Amino acid sequence: MKVSLFITCLCDIMSSDVGKDTVEILEKMGCEVDFPELQTCCGQPAYNSGYLKESKESMKQMMRAFQDSEYVVGPSGSCVSMLHEYPHIFKGDPEWEEAANDLAGKSYELTQFLVDIMGVTDVGSKFKGTVTYHPSCHMTRLLGVKDAPMTLLENVKGLEFVELPVKEDCCGFGGTFAVKNPVISEQMVQEKTEHVTETGAEYLVGGDMGCLMNIGGRLTRNGQSVKVLHIANILNQ
Repeated sequence: MKVSLFITCLCDIMSSDVGKDTVEILEKMGCEVDFPELQTCCGQPAYNSGYLKESKESMKQMMRAFQDSEYVVGPSGSCVSMLHEYPHIFKGDPEWEEAANDLAGKSYELTQFLVDIMGVTDVGSKFKGTVTYHPSCHMTRLLGVKDAPMTLLENVKGLEFVELPVKEDCCGFGGTFAVKNPVISEQMVQEKTEHVTETGAEYLVGGDMGCLMNIGGRLTRNGQSVKVLHIANILNQ
């Protein structure tokens, strides 16, 4: 099975270890992984800010980059969900509609791909520690990935899982939302960190680096010792 890695901006710039772990997990599961170097931002920040014309240029570049890929897999439910918006954005476009449908149809978030496409529920990882999981909004509500991360975490040897109270609440990041509404965002992430603390977990795990960066930053400013990890970091142990 041939897979092209969609690295995403945050992983590429801020958390290269997540990209490395994603590749190693896929290769361990028997995938042949490549990295199309033409890829760029999926266009979500500009699109959500109302810059439709400008964001389309990034989207077109993404469609060019992955045009020959069999599967496209990324360690971000938010960014992958944006690829799934392309068919709507380019509907009726005689030049790009087909390419938009093609990319959306073969693009998956990492845990979604492992569980739903490959049928893998146990990657053979071992991790000692108490873990709670934050289900990011875009991953669960837009992409519809809810069960796959939990299925994989349940099968990690040595991992003790604790449910996060009010887990469905947004952490306040929301990409440009945190920039446009910093006061509201701050209160939301503070509430999220309080719920994380309630669990007594040693580790907070999630599938979107934006959310994890936001929550992790607040935990640090609060002087809390909870460690923040992407789920790929756990699954590649």
